[in-house]
Amino acid sequence: MLRTFCISKINRVSVTKIDLHYSGSIGVDKALLKASGILPSELVHVFNVNNGARFETYVIKEKEKSGTIALYGPASRLGHVGDILIIIAYGQVDEKKATAFKPKVVNVNKKNQIII
Repeated sequence: MLRTFCISKINRVSVTKIDLHYSGSIGVDKALLKASGILPSELVHVFNVNNGARFETYVIKEKEKSGTIALYGPASRLGHVGDILIIIAYGQVDEKKATAFKPKVVNVNKKNQIII
């Protein structure tokens, strides 16, 4: 049996850009995508710590090491610049491997730079 787990998490990033009229959804710094294993166009769930909004969308790659976290199109209505977000990708894990599975968690500083 397959079970659904959080496979990747980008923890507590700050929104840096909002654009209602841009076609897209959530833009994420390429360095954060690489570190988390999340791919462009992948489905993610986004949780806004500031207002409680929760939504799912797809990822757009932003310039590497830019610190950019952008809410585009309809997603731009669910947050403001400076809001804190948690971005999660889920995946299927075989039940036999589930107890040993560890998600990739990326933590950042206030400039959306990776903390090691």
